[in-house]
Amino acid sequence: MSAAQHPSTSAPAPDAPSGIAVVGAGYWGPNLVRNLSASPDWELLAVCDLDQERAREVAAGRPVQVTDSLDEVLAREDVAAVAIATPARTHHAIAVAALRAGKHVLVEKPLADSVEAGRAMVELARQQGLVLMADHTYCYTPAVEKIRELVAEGALGQILYVDSVRINLGLIQPDVDVFWDLAPHDLSVLDHVLPGGLRPLGVAAQGSDPVGAGRPCVGYLSLPLPGGAMAHVHVNWLSPTKIRQMVIGGSERTLVWDDLNPQQRISVYDRGVDLVQQSVDSADRRTASVSYRLGDTWSPALPEREALGAMVREFAASIRGERAPATDGEAGLRVLSVLEAAATSLRARGALVDVAILDRPLEIVR
Repeated sequence: MSAAQHPSTSAPAPDAPSGIAVVGAGYWGPNLVRNLSASPDWELLAVCDLDQERAREVAAGRPVQVTDSLDEVLAREDVAAVAIATPARTHHAIAVAALRAGKHVLVEKPLADSVEAGRAMVELARQQGLVLMADHTYCYTPAVEKIRELVAEGALGQILYVDSVRINLGLIQPDVDVFWDLAPHDLSVLDHVLPGGLRPLGVAAQGSDPVGAGRPCVGYLSLPLPGGAMAHVHVNWLSPTKIRQMVIGGSERTLVWDDLNPQQRISVYDRGVDLVQQSVDSADRRTASVSYRLGDTWSPALPEREALGAMVREFAASIRGERAPATDGEAGLRVLSVLEAAATSLRARGALVDVAILDRPLEIVR
C-alpha cells in the first residue's frame, strides 16, 4: 500500500510542502524543528513531547500544535510524516505506531535499540509502502559527500584501512554507553562512503569505565573488512580535548577528514607505500620490495551549509520520488548490527564476534 492509498494520509500537490510533526523536544528535537520550519519542502504542524512545557519552548511561538499525545498527532490527516527524536528505546514503538497510521518516518540515530526492533520497523515500512529514514546527519555534510564521491570514483584506490577518532569531554549518558552514543556517527559515515556499505567480517570491542559510571566511557572498535582492509573506531567521553578525525588509507592516496578544521576539512595525500613482488630463485620464491611514494597534497573546496537542511530535503525528495533515501532503514540496520555485535564482544572480553546477517528475508514483529 502506498502512502497515497492510506486513508489517514492526505496527498498534497507535488510541489506543495508536506505536513510533518516532531516527536521529542529534548536534545535533538529543537534542531529538527528549526530545520523543518525553514524548509520549503515541509510544513511543521506539531511538536509532541510528554513534557508539554518543554515542547512549547521548542515550538517558540510557531503556529503549531503542542501536545503530549502521540495519538492526536497520528490522527491528523494533514500530517504526512513524523520525525522521531526520543530515546532509542522508544523508537520502535513510536515508529511502528506512525507507520501503521500511514505516516512516513524519520528516526534519529540509532534506528532502534536492537537489530530485532530495527528489522521490524524496516519490514513494516516496506509492507506499508512508506519511507523509513535514519537521521545519519553526518552523511549529509559537504565533507562526507565529497569523501563518498572520491571513494566512488577511485581517487584513493583500493581502501586499505580506516582510522576514526571521536573524543571529547562529553555528557555521560544515563541509558547508553559511549559506543551507542558516539560510534553511530562514525559507523554511519563508513556505511555511506564504503562501496557496498558497512559489512564487516566481524567486530571486536574493548571498553572501560575508569570513573565508575556503570557503563563504558572509553571504547575501541576493530572491524575487519572484505578484501583485507581494517577499520578502527575510537570513542571517548573523558578526553579534555575534542577530536573528530577520520583517516582513510587507499592504495593510491590517503584522505584525512578533520571535522573541526573549517579551513581545511579534507586533505588528500598522494603519499604511501608501494610493494613490488619479486622472484628471487628458480623455485619462484618471492619477496617484497618496498618503495615510498611522496607526492602532492590537496584540499577540495567545500560549500558551507547545515547538514540537517540537506537531510530534511532528502527525506522529502525520497517521498516524492517514491525511492529509498540515501540513509534508509537498511543503512540504519547495518549500523545497529555493528553496535549489537560490539555489545556481544564486550561481554566476551573483546573477542571477535560475527555481525548479524541482514540480507535474509525480514518478518514483521506484530
